[in-house]
Amino acid sequence: MTVWNNVQPDYAANMWNEALNKRLETKGLDLPEILVEAERRGSSFDELLTIPEQDDWIYTDGKSTSCVVFILEMYKEAGLFDPIANLIQVTEFTIKDAYTLKFFENNASRLPKWCNDADTVKLPFCQIRGKYRMELPGYNTMDPYPHMNERCPSLPPKYSRPKGC
Repeated sequence: MTVWNNVQPDYAANMWNEALNKRLETKGLDLPEILVEAERRGSSFDELLTIPEQDDWIYTDGKSTSCVVFILEMYKEAGLFDPIANLIQVTEFTIKDAYTLKFFENNASRLPKWCNDADTVKLPFCQIRGKYRMELPGYNTMDPYPHMNERCPSLPPKYSRPKGC
């Protein structure tokens, strides 16, 4: 990060400086100043990186979003996370987090007839297109809970997490 900060300061500012400033509730600090400020507050850079992204943070180029965050924002606005919606930051969710939410039809007999007709394996969901079958481990198994995914460690490629996280 420090190399990028020196070689491509505009890129560094866009990639992480603004987000780290949000976490410190500061503005305009560059990476060295962010590191000094975190230490001054008795925190570490590692701790700063783990502060959850907030759905209402607006950056100079707009909201921090991805395809899955966009969908989850719509779920949130539609009330699927109620009554704990104000305690959920969907910007902390991954694709796996989205499909494990218990928001989907759990009675396969209620799926459209065409859904699994041409397949020898009956999936618990409809895969509308694609040559290859989707595997969604943990599909439709997790009830939302306050501060979901805000403190869950995970590393690729399996993104394994402790139970209850």
